[in-house]
Amino acid sequence: MVDSSQVCVVPFGIDALVVVLAATYGEIFWIFPPIVTAVSLAGAALTYQIGRTAGDTGLPLFVAPRHRERIKARLDRMGSGALAVAALMPPPFPLTPVLLTCGALGFDRRRFLLVFGMMRLIRFSAEGLLARHYGSQVLEALQRESLQTAVTAITLVGLAAATVTGAVLWSRMRLQPA
Repeated sequence: MVDSSQVCVVPFGIDALVVVLAATYGEIFWIFPPIVTAVSLAGAALTYQIGRTAGDTGLPLFVAPRHRERIKARLDRMGSGALAVAALMPPPFPLTPVLLTCGALGFDRRRFLLVFGMMRLIRFSAEGLLARHYGSQVLEALQRESLQTAVTAITLVGLAAATVTGAVLWSRMRLQPA
């Protein structure tokens, strides 16, 4: 499963998974947030490593200069707090540039994983609790045909965007001298 903390983004994908699973299996809702957090943390670690490998000189391939400078300033000013806030933000917040920049700037890996993991666990636990409490209403809403049509359309747009993003990144990587 692809999470919004990875280079390839599927907005709401992992959040929707937590909500549906917690609403469907309310008696064991508590097991889903740690599992999903581990998946999200793996994606974040991969993205961080890509940023670390790219370094400050390769970061412009992935993050626009105006965003890069703003993220750097926030990380310099707030440190781990900036990462914590970013990890709690729901989609469509652009988390990937933050993770790439943390890697490129050499943000302490242990601190990065600890802060990101804890904040994601808090976020997914809150979603799971809400889904457990409002589970029947959530499942009813998810079964509406209009919502299913909208989700299908959004998924197709997301897949198209991911394909275009992958093609652009691939072409940029090919243009760089070895």
